[in-house]
Amino acid sequence: MYRHGSYTSEVPTSLVPPANSTASLPVVFGTAPINQSKRETAPVNEPVLCYTYKEAIEALGYSSNFNDYTLCEFMSSHFSLYAQAPVVFVNVLSPEAHKKSGTPATLTVTKGKATLAENGVLLDSLVIKSDDGSTTYAKDQDYVIEFDDNGHINLFFSVSPDISSVQAEFEQLDPTMVSGQDIIGGVSPDGRIEGLELVNQIFSRFRLVPGQILAPKYSTDSAVAAVMAAKASNINGLFKAVALIDISTSAVSSYTEVPAHKNDNNLTSPYQFPCWPKVSLGGTQYHFSTQLASVICRTDVENEDIPYVSPSNKNLQADSAVLEDGSEVYLGVEQANYLNGEGITTALNFIGGWKVWGNRTGAYPGETDPKNTFISVRKMMNWIQNQTILTCWQKVDDPTNKRLIETVVDSMNVWLNGLSARGFILGGRIEFVKPENPLTSLIDGKVTFHIFVTPPTPGKELNFLVEFDPNYFDTLFPS
Repeated sequence: MYRHGSYTSEVPTSLVPPANSTASLPVVFGTAPINQSKRETAPVNEPVLCYTYKEAIEALGYSSNFNDYTLCEFMSSHFSLYAQAPVVFVNVLSPEAHKKSGTPATLTVTKGKATLAENGVLLDSLVIKSDDGSTTYAKDQDYVIEFDDNGHINLFFSVSPDISSVQAEFEQLDPTMVSGQDIIGGVSPDGRIEGLELVNQIFSRFRLVPGQILAPKYSTDSAVAAVMAAKASNINGLFKAVALIDISTSAVSSYTEVPAHKNDNNLTSPYQFPCWPKVSLGGTQYHFSTQLASVICRTDVENEDIPYVSPSNKNLQADSAVLEDGSEVYLGVEQANYLNGEGITTALNFIGGWKVWGNRTGAYPGETDPKNTFISVRKMMNWIQNQTILTCWQKVDDPTNKRLIETVVDSMNVWLNGLSARGFILGGRIEFVKPENPLTSLIDGKVTFHIFVTPPTPGKELNFLVEFDPNYFDTLFPS
């Protein structure tokens, strides 16, 4: 084209605004009463993103039997007790693999209503017959059903009011068949991704980076805990998260036995946060990891979704600490500090009610590097790395020239300076230095930047020196 005159064109902005990374997004693996799901196909080994309690219940169902349905425990804690969102749930309970034949039952019909007091009834298998077995009633024609809060089925009959009882035959979910191997998962023979392998699908499905990986109840299995830590340290080959691990309160009933159990089960990764015991509110038990995840999310939200503040000394929604059998656990400051010193987070009722107590990851005391041993520092290091990847991904495959180097360095330094100015870090900078970029690497398209950053460590010990000062006797005399 022949050009004559004054023209304009655009070049990429030299400063790239940072992308957002959800600091502590929980990804929770477990079991749910999916027989209650309102979806056309109940989600099994399928990540489900939920922003509300209602969404979660409609997708996965709900039961107050938290021992059988662990995802319901997390729903109750995260949405109801702490009002936090979102959550990604992964149910591994399959109506095909984990079911049993229910015991036929005779149901009393009162004013057209009967209740089948069984959990996990598979509706497709439910057969309702007259008391003598001669008539089979049709669902949605002769009766309708609804689930109550306990997961039991209420049947409302529209047929003749003289029915006094009916027979029920059914199959039901059997959560006791779910094992740690179901949580670990893998790739099935037909190519389906199952269990913890699904962590790698979270970002591609929802454009959200996992922040916490949980499996309440099942994380007491050392094999599950190990895979959780491995997945947390390397998501998609790029991102990092943390794994919240429960130590079994049925296997370990005394606080003095917890450190040995932790070490024997290799709960020593910087990406693992071991917890003991359970907590209870109004008689309802919660695994400590469940409530710790909610406290971490609440703390981050209160600090602009930047995880530089420790969850320690933050309030739990609990009125006791308990073992699996309901026995209460009473820890004083000395006992709780003993657990902290072994890299275990616990619950303490001392000043201001029940609180999370502990700043250390599972790596402590075997390791002392602050980036691997402080919960808040580990989470900040994860977040900074995740944020850097998201922000700079758009520059991948750009020409390796001065513009690329300056854009990355300038953009990241502006971001780090902003974090420093607002107290989220003590200081930070990014550099492009020659010794770390040999000619052979640059020729091969490999460019290395060096980030220096210092997240604040938690002030876990405040010491005050108190001295008797006799000079103040001078105040007794007229000045």
